[in-house]
This record gives sequence, structure tokens and C-alpha cells, in this order.
Amino acid sequence: MRLLAAAAFTVSASLPAFAADDKIVVGFATAASGFMQAYDQPATDAALVRIDEINKAGGLLGKKIEVVKADTKSDRAEGAKAGLSVLDQGAELVVVSCDYDFGSPAALAAEAAGKISFFLCAESVKAGIQGVGPHSFSASVLAAVQGATMAEWAFNKKNAKTYYRLLDTWTEYNKGVCDGFDWMMGKIEPKGAKLVGKDTFKNDDASIAAQITRIKALPKEPDAIMLCTMMPGAVSAIKQIRAAGINSMILNGSALDGSYWLSAVPDLSNFYQPVQGSIYGDDPNPEVNKFNATFKAKTGADPSSTYVYPGYILIDVWAKAVERAKSTDADKVVAELEKMKNEPTLFGPRTFTSELHHQNTAKYLIAETTKGKPHVIDSWTISEPIPLDALMK
Repeated sequence: MRLLAAAAFTVSASLPAFAADDKIVVGFATAASGFMQAYDQPATDAALVRIDEINKAGGLLGKKIEVVKADTKSDRAEGAKAGLSVLDQGAELVVVSCDYDFGSPAALAAEAAGKISFFLCAESVKAGIQGVGPHSFSASVLAAVQGATMAEWAFNKKNAKTYYRLLDTWTEYNKGVCDGFDWMMGKIEPKGAKLVGKDTFKNDDASIAAQITRIKALPKEPDAIMLCTMMPGAVSAIKQIRAAGINSMILNGSALDGSYWLSAVPDLSNFYQPVQGSIYGDDPNPEVNKFNATFKAKTGADPSSTYVYPGYILIDVWAKAVERAKSTDADKVVAELEKMKNEPTLFGPRTFTSELHHQNTAKYLIAETTKGKPHVIDSWTISEPIPLDALMK
């Protein structure tokens, strides 16, 4: 997601008066520099929008939410230091980077301290109980749901029958997208879908010529290529696929939402991905479009991608749980979060249980890019939630 021109804003001076020691500290151990800043900064800004709203409405448990920050520098070792830094500053909630690989060091520091962590937008099942521990959550939707959504939607709505799976092995997120795709293929293959090939590459590979040669060697071009990748290597892969004359539908997870990269692939068409909300002004929910305007007013820039939205959601659900627990005690707040079933949020319902601190099903909007212009064309909810054993395979 493109870097925002405006820096993260601070809580405004017009807030209600609070006693100096009457506060609840939220710590952001996230990337303010390095490549992860493009993911973390917009979601952080959205979280600050919700914090600002809560403070203006009288605070949380009658206390001001105070924000402290530490830069992970998009580095795992620095992430652990950042987590410890915000904990030392009194953080009751530690907000960590979007990706599991880069957010987990800070989340593990919070877990060791008995504090709650929320990933800004991580979508690996490990970003929660299974990878960090019982005090860790993500407000986004599992990567596996994205892969499953695109497979089932393409089969049902675009009549795609043949698929080629191309996995970028760099991150847990990418693997999760393809895992969900694989799970859904098991559901739609008996109905007529077919996986005609699969391959892998690395995000920093300068060339995927060998993989493209294998696709072109197929008797017939596949109806869809399930591409499980993210920036920065995604642009190169897509350019090479199209430059080779392969015109198949390209499906991806949500990681490439946003128009910031499309100038590098002029006139890209037949490209599809799922999004939690639309940044393009065409979201069917007017409240999302209203939020987009608020976000721009606060930061000076439009939301850069769908990954803005989970930042707002995580503060919203955590604050609700704190109010219901009447405490910031981590175990009490976790208990309230785990009671949430289809909890309403601006960007769709959220459910947490004692087994899963993530979303294993969701209604996604489907965004299509045509001649370099993304727009929402449809929505889809997978026919059944992805079971935990499939998520953990």
C-alpha cells in the first residue's frame, strides 16, 4: 500500500479534560520506516481515528486513551525492541505490524508481559492463539478466507474451471492465501473445477521465466491463475505473466489492493481480489465512504488500501471489550472479546472464540481491475467457514 503523505496525527487538543494520571495507554510497536510502513502507517492512522472518536466521546472507562509509539523499522529484531519499549511506557494494549512475520516479535513481548496484542491487519492464523498465545488477536480476515473466496467466486460467477496455483513462498500471508485456495479447490473439484498445475517462486526473484514456461506448456491456457503474493515482488510477477501473452484471470489475495502500483503494469485488466471495504468511492455501504472522507480529513490522504480498515476495527472491538469488562485487565478483556459473535463493526461483523482469535469467514467485496482502474463488481461469502484443522495444516 502506498506510503501516506501525512504523518500519523496525534490526539487533538480539543479533547475533554482528563487528570494527568487518568489514562489508558495504547502502544503502537509498528513500522514507521522501511517497507512495512506502507502497510502499517495507514492502518495505524485508522486506529488513531477511532481513538480520537473515543476520547472526544469521554474516553474509555472515563479515562483518556494515550498513544505511545516505537518504530520496528520493518525488522524483526527491532520489532521485539519496539514491543518492549511501549510496554515500558505502560501500554495495556500493544498494536503490532500488519504481517505475522514482522508483528510477532512485538506480540510475543506483549504475551510474555501478560498484555493483549492486536495485529494491525495480519491474516495468518498464527497471528493469534496458535502462533503468539491466548492474549493475541487480529481484526482482519484470515488469508485463507481470501484464497477460498476467490476460488469459489471465480468458479460460481466467472465460470472458471481450470486453475493454476502460483505461490510466492516469502511470507505466512502468501502461504495462507494458497492454503485457503487449496481447501476450496477440494470443495469445487467434484463440481467440475480442476487444478492443472502449481508452482512456487520467491518474492525477490528477478525472473519467473521458468514458471511462465510451464504455464505456457499447458495444452490450454488456464481460466484462472491463483497468484498468492504481495509487494514488492508482485508487480514483477504480474508484468512478466502479461508480457508473456498469458491473458488468464489473475486472482490474488487482498495484498495488492490500491492503485498506487498500477502504473507499473499499464492497462492491467482481468485482475481480481477480495477487499473488506472499497477505497474507490464505490462501497455499497455509505458509512464506509463517510469513513474514507473522515480519514482524508484527518491525514490529508485517501485510504491507500483495504488494510486501512482493520486498524479502526481493532480499537473498536478492544474498547467495547474493555467497557464490558469494566477493566483493562488482559484476561478479563480477552474473556469479553471471546464472547463476541457477529459483533457489528463499520466494516462487517467480527467473531472471536476461545479457539480462534481471527475471522475464518467473511463477506468480501470483489474488486476488478480493468484497463488499470480498480472498481467493485460483486461480493461473496464462502459457503462454509474454514475449519481450524484446515487453517493449521
